Amino acid sequence: MASKKLSPKRSRRDAPGEGSSAIIEFDSRRFWSVEHQQRFEAIKGWSFHRERHVQLREDEYPNFQEEIARRRWAPLVTHMAKFDPKIVIEFYANAWPNEEGVRDMRSWVSGHWIPFDADALSQFLGNPLILEKDQQCEFSQRRNQADDFDEEAIA
Repeated sequence: MASKKLSPKRSRRDAPGEGSSAIIEFDSRRFWSVEHQQRFEAIKGWSFHRERHVQLREDEYPNFQEEIARRRWAPLVTHMAKFDPKIVIEFYANAWPNEEGVRDMRSWVSGHWIPFDADALSQFLGNPLILEKDQQCEFSQRRNQADDFDEEAIA
């Protein structure tokens, strides 16, 4: 399946004023390529729903709380008070694959590479994943065992 070309057209709401140019100058500090900048233009209208802060009492869902502690997932369930939506959209635009089937597990954000591969996520969680040679993580095992695992749909 060929990758879709993103239209560099802007919506009426974002259209430049009369007489100004609709051509966007490539910003190499913020974007990995012209295609990624066009992707940003296509998704910049995304909105984000605020996280709902949930505070469980000690006696609520003890199995669930034990599993979060066992897996050291506290950073994943900790409420983020502030974030910059433009930076988040820039991350997603630059994380988009350049070519079909080629996925670089890092994104270019404000002039810096931000990795999001298994090692980076494990480090973020404070529990680096160390696998023996030829050993697979649980996700890889499940993916390889499933006949109908659709990685593109998940991505």
